[in-house]
Amino acid sequence: MGLMNTFNNFKYKFKRFSIAEKLIVVNVFFFVVPFFLQTLFYLFKIPSASFFSWFELLPNLDLIFYRPWTLITYGFLHGGFSHILWNMLLLFFASRLYLNLFSERQFLKNFFLGIITGGLVFLISYNVFPVFNGIFPPLVGSSAGVMSILIFVATYTPNQEVRVVFFNIKLQYIGIALVILDVLQIPNGNAGGRLAHLGGALIGFIYANQLQKGNDIGAVLDRMWGYVNSFFVLNKKNNLRTVHRSKNRSKQNPSNLQQEEIDTILDKISKSGYESLTQKEKDFLFKAGKNN
Repeated sequence: MGLMNTFNNFKYKFKRFSIAEKLIVVNVFFFVVPFFLQTLFYLFKIPSASFFSWFELLPNLDLIFYRPWTLITYGFLHGGFSHILWNMLLLFFASRLYLNLFSERQFLKNFFLGIITGGLVFLISYNVFPVFNGIFPPLVGSSAGVMSILIFVATYTPNQEVRVVFFNIKLQYIGIALVILDVLQIPNGNAGGRLAHLGGALIGFIYANQLQKGNDIGAVLDRMWGYVNSFFVLNKKNNLRTVHRSKNRSKQNPSNLQQEEIDTILDKISKSGYESLTQKEKDFLFKAGKNN
């Protein structure tokens, strides 16, 4: 009875977490579980490597047709404590910026697009570039999804400043620095991981640019959303906090005046950063997000 109460209490708290916090919990869960499985496999003399390969992404184009789920599951496995620690810290940081402007649903679509695109770039690279001939390392980690989120924000609000140690730095410079670092590190080890990072960064950049034009390329994942919605997100009438500007404002509902003001504030953030907003504008944006 006590165990059931503990589980129900955790379930209740889990549903109240932000989408980023839920993803962090899920990643930690799938990081810890393999340690228990390895003990079980050891006791029963079961080869653990062959089991985990069913969830890691391998650079084999033929194999992906038999294990298509690995394009997603690899993003919830990590190679070590420091690997998951830095990924989750960066995910939490990026989510604080992202969820100030967009809904949890948008965030989740952006994350999974990064995971899938990063996996595809990894697969294609290992089957195109001669340097990888005869090499078949598995890919694990959520870095591509995290990079997709971070580069999206850096592209959508490039002039927003964040505090790094003692200095304020614009997001666009942080994004550029991370991309350059990944490119330069490709020859120095973990080339597959670096390429996946770049794939996530690419889709994050494209997503932000298209959204500014009124095109939501993440709409292809909306059907998938119906299956995971009950697990990841609390039921809400409309969890979209602020949306991109509409192509045809004449077709908007009576709340178009509020949306126009939101669009104006978003333009200001994009040009001058979040800190350039007046307190009144910050309060308005916060209240609009809560009402939606």
